[in-house]
Formats: sequence, C-alpha cells, structure tokens
Amino acid sequence: MQMNRLFEIIYLLLNKENVTARKLAERFQVSTRTIYRDIDTLSLAGIPVYTERGKGGGISLLPDFVLNKSILSEQEQNEVISALQGLTSLKTDETDRVLKKLSTIFNKTSPPWLDVDFTDWSNSQGSIFHDLKIAILERRVIEFDYYSTYGEKTFRRAEPLQLWFKSTSWYVKAYCLEKQSLRIFKLKRIRDQKLTDESFTERNLLATDADDEPSQYKRPDVYIKLKIAPEMTYRVFDDFFDAEKQQDGSHIISVTWPEDDWVYGFILSFGEYIEVLEPEHIRKIIREKSKKISKMHL
Repeated sequence: MQMNRLFEIIYLLLNKENVTARKLAERFQVSTRTIYRDIDTLSLAGIPVYTERGKGGGISLLPDFVLNKSILSEQEQNEVISALQGLTSLKTDETDRVLKKLSTIFNKTSPPWLDVDFTDWSNSQGSIFHDLKIAILERRVIEFDYYSTYGEKTFRRAEPLQLWFKSTSWYVKAYCLEKQSLRIFKLKRIRDQKLTDESFTERNLLATDADDEPSQYKRPDVYIKLKIAPEMTYRVFDDFFDAEKQQDGSHIISVTWPEDDWVYGFILSFGEYIEVLEPEHIRKIIREKSKKISKMHL
C-alpha cells in the first residue's frame, strides 16, 4: 500500500544520507517512476525531500529534518502512538514493528497506557486470527467447517470482511458463498479453517444486517425476571447492567433474551444462588433440568 511505503521511505531517509531511486524501487518491488511519484507526494505533504543527480547523488532529506514538526502535531503524534499500543492487544507482529518505527521517527517513548488481551488462556485462536487477517486484507476466500448453536456441522466457503469482537467473543463477518448472504461466524465454532488462493472482489456489505444462524434456528425473545442471592453479587456486576438491590442483599434482575439452551445453561451456572421468578414455563424447565442433574450425581 502506498501509505505504508511512504512512511517506510521517510524512515529509511532518516537513517541514511541518501538512497537511490533504483534501490528504493528494488526494495519495494515497484518501478523507479513510482518512487519518483512517491517523492512528489512527500514534497506536496511538506516533507523536505529532494533529489541530486550524478555520481554520489540520490534522494535525501534536508539536514536536521524532524518529522513531528512537518506533518503531525504533538497531540496527533500521541494519538497515533496510543492507538497502536491498543492494537498490540491483537498480538500482531506488524503492529509492533510499525509502533517501533513511528516511536523512532517521532522520538517518543510513550508509556504503555493500555493493555488488553482478547485471547483466551489456551491461546488456541492465534492461527485463526493470522489467517483471517491475511484473508481480509488480501481478499482471499476461506473454507472451514462450522458448528451451529445446535451442533449442526456444515462446510462453508466465505469471503471474510471484518473481524468483530462482541461482548466476550470473537466473530468474523463474511459473505457466505453457500448461503449467498452476509453472515456472522463465531470463531470458537470454526474448525479446520483453510486459507485458499482464490481471490474475490470487494463487497460493500458491512452496513447491512447479518445473521449467524439460519432462520429455522431462530428463537423468540422472552422476558425473564431473576432473583440472585447475595453470594453471587460479584456476578451481578459482571453480567448485568441494571439490578435492583433488595434489603436482604439479593438482587432482582429483569432481562429479555432469545430463549434457547444458552439461557437455561446460564441460569443453571448460578447453582443454588438463583431463582427464576417469571415466566412460569422457564421455572419449570430449570426445575426439570435440576432434577436430571441431581439424578446424575446420586
């Protein structure tokens, strides 16, 4: 990409007195004409870059040039460095390299103000992230087996558009070639992912709605009222935004969720410290499931 090449040209010129257009062309695998166009672009942006012809000549920067006085203000430099520090949470080698380069260019050693690790403890999604990043940036089709909420395994071929972090899980938004529509795939349900050499043209679909389940698996929303014991107060703050605290220290929670096995499992995860107040049919479901669990542990 031209922007990356322009930054690297500046970085190279800051570390050398001069570089020939031919050497830059060989480094970036472009024509010398492209390099000269890049030099013109840098000049128009206010970078004091110039060329000298003849023996010993080449492309150079004016002596004592400091990038941070030419393009970005002090605040803008800090914003760039801070943003890149946040992106290092995705554990990409490219981000680390760019961060080091720009820190050198800006002559800054900004403290690491943010540290977020989105990977799970097993770090099992590392290769998936790497392949999906390449597939998205290079517009390459991916193939994989996918397991639905109800355990149905299907083979998919898709054009990945964007990685997406929602709540506590990673997803990939992709155009599914089998379903001919935009879909959302949960990364933890992807198995045997393969990055193919098949390319695709860009689709402007990110603004449209996407689903991660076929319509036959959709479940209606249900209003649920819960009472959670004081012993689970920490989970109230972890899992809910609104809670009505009672005099005995318990909390009343009102939520509206799609009714499926995840809801039942989530309620059961509180063990003896939760009571479904309504609706009655979910009280009955939890009661029956609790009996089955009890029988298994006799």
